[in-house]
Order: sequence, then C-alpha cells, then structure tokens
Amino acid sequence: MSEKKYIMDTVAASQKINRMALEIAEQVDESKAPLILIGIEENGCVIADAVANELKKHLFMEVVVHRIGINKQQPKEVTLRQEYDYHGKQLVLVDDVTNSGKTLLYALKPLMNYYPAKIMTLVLVERMYKRFPVQPDFVGLSLATTEEDHIQVEVSGNQILGAYIE
Repeated sequence: MSEKKYIMDTVAASQKINRMALEIAEQVDESKAPLILIGIEENGCVIADAVANELKKHLFMEVVVHRIGINKQQPKEVTLRQEYDYHGKQLVLVDDVTNSGKTLLYALKPLMNYYPAKIMTLVLVERMYKRFPVQPDFVGLSLATTEEDHIQVEVSGNQILGAYIE
C-alpha cells in the first residue's frame, strides 16, 4: 500500500468549512426557513454537521441536518433517512469528494420528487476529472487529478481529520 499524500489537514479542513458556510449564508433566503443540509452517509454527514454548526453562527434561521443513504459503487437505491416534506425548501446536498459525479446525481433523484425551492451542492474536495456533468456549488478544495487517483477524506467521530490522495 502506498504512503498517504495529504492535501488537507484538520486546520485547513476547518477553514474550508468556515468559508463554505459563509458562502452558503450569502446565498440563502432566510424567509424560507429551515435550511436543510442533507449529508450523504458517512463522511458527507460529518461535513454537513460541521457546516451546519458554522451556519448557525451566521444565520437567524433554523438549520437542520438530514441524512441520505446510498451505495456509492452501485447507487441504484437511495434512502432518505428522515420522513420529511422538502417541498419549497432550500436544500444543500453534502458529500466529501466528487470522484465521478455519479453519487451527487443519484442522491439528487429522490429530492426532485418534492419540488424543493432550491438545491445546492457542497463537497469538501472536488476532483477536476469527472465522468458526469456535476459542478458543485460550494467546494472546499479543487484538484486536477488523474483517473487513477483516489481521494479519501478522513474522519473520526464527528471531526474531519483531513484528506489525502492514494
């Protein structure tokens, strides 16, 4: 196994979370509360919680986090973990890394059935090499990578430890 090549440490991840939270705060309509962040299990949920905690410092509206389950290798079935009517709501779909773009596309599918007012996407790390037409709205770090590169975000409990290339 190759040695980890870190592209982001804990401090940098925290700074990027703070910046993305401010960017979201600038784009939401506080009259359409609540703002719902939907984290893609597992790492996307940790990132969604971190962003929500920062957003609560800058917004006067309710900010909640929901979870979505998806098999990232075979995303045929997508499961919303909360029963909730997303109609007319502002949503932010959150994941750790865009590799091909496929996970974000499939995760959007069940949300579209609710006719939300707005859906935005956020990733901590965006690979410039993608196979699907996905451009996240909020990005912590963009990297030009090859198809063979794999980016992994490390989390422990509810803390983002960093990210590395394998």
